[in-house]
Amino acid sequence: MGIAFDMVMLAVMAVSAFLIGGIWYSKLLFGPRWCTYAGIDMEKPQGHPARVFGVSLLFSFLAASGFVFLFGQPESLHLSLHNGLMVGFFFVLSSFGINYQFANRPWPMLLIDGGYHLLQFAAYGLIVGLWPR
Repeated sequence: MGIAFDMVMLAVMAVSAFLIGGIWYSKLLFGPRWCTYAGIDMEKPQGHPARVFGVSLLFSFLAASGFVFLFGQPESLHLSLHNGLMVGFFFVLSSFGINYQFANRPWPMLLIDGGYHLLQFAAYGLIVGLWPR
């Protein structure tokens, strides 16, 4: 099976993670609660925003590339979405769960972070499944 890396698709996937994260971690949803669990003051920036967002975009692009490398572009939207949900839950959320237990982080924080990544990879699956072949 040949895997074609469509750079535009990968960029759309990476940007989708930002859009989801911007809403998920906003003051309207889970941002204030997450900051409380993380011990972060939302009014005081943590690090230079350009570096934080740039490195995060790079990691999102790498995650999107890995997703496409593992699964290619399945023939059905259902399978692609299924792949995204499975990666988000069984790989990412469960891995965070292990780390959070050893770091003694609260369960609600795991649900916030894990929920975000579940949506991130579900979006990756949707984008790959809907992307023209």
